[in-house]
Amino acid sequence: MKKNILIVVTSASQINSEKSTGLWLSEFAESYIEFSKQGFDITVASPLGGKTPIDKNSLSADLHQEILDTEQFLADTIKLNEVKAADYDVIYLPGGHGTMFDLPDNEKLQSLLREFYEAEKIVAAVCHGPAGLVNAKLSDGKYLIEGKRITAFTDTEEKAAGLDQDMPFLLESKLREAGPIFVAAPDWSDHFEVDGNLITGQNPQSTLSVAKEVIAKLN
Repeated sequence: MKKNILIVVTSASQINSEKSTGLWLSEFAESYIEFSKQGFDITVASPLGGKTPIDKNSLSADLHQEILDTEQFLADTIKLNEVKAADYDVIYLPGGHGTMFDLPDNEKLQSLLREFYEAEKIVAAVCHGPAGLVNAKLSDGKYLIEGKRITAFTDTEEKAAGLDQDMPFLLESKLREAGPIFVAAPDWSDHFEVDGNLITGQNPQSTLSVAKEVIAKLN
């Protein structure tokens, strides 16, 4: 039976009046390409639907054309409110600083994450994508990540990126409040954590590893 992947991307385009943001393209593209190679059906959704803003800092001159070509799949995303968890096998959250602004308090996303996790489907996120997990709770009221081994963009990486003062919170610190076993590797390491059907990656360098782990679990 064909597998169905739901990729949830940010709709947020601004950090503040001076700084723009959005999706980090490679975190979407590398996983999209890997899932496509497997013949999976992929749906891209976002809080507002429509065109996804891409962080211009993720569009470096040396990006492979195959990565740039995935922008077409971000031109008309579906609205998150139109999504049903029952239609998919995986929910995957790529990062970009935009996620820090519109995913943490999105109630529809929180309910989807709960439904996926409690149905023993795969919940995956990379870099700033785990911002969607900070307030996600299970039916018993516990945080979804409580007691789970996870990783995400670390506080030291945020400081190195020079955006620690511009964020609504530091992602690692905020996630730790929910009581997970947070595992941080040295900055910019390809590092991911697996706890049952919960798969998280630390940074852009970890995207392919997360995508391959999702594929391995599905197969």
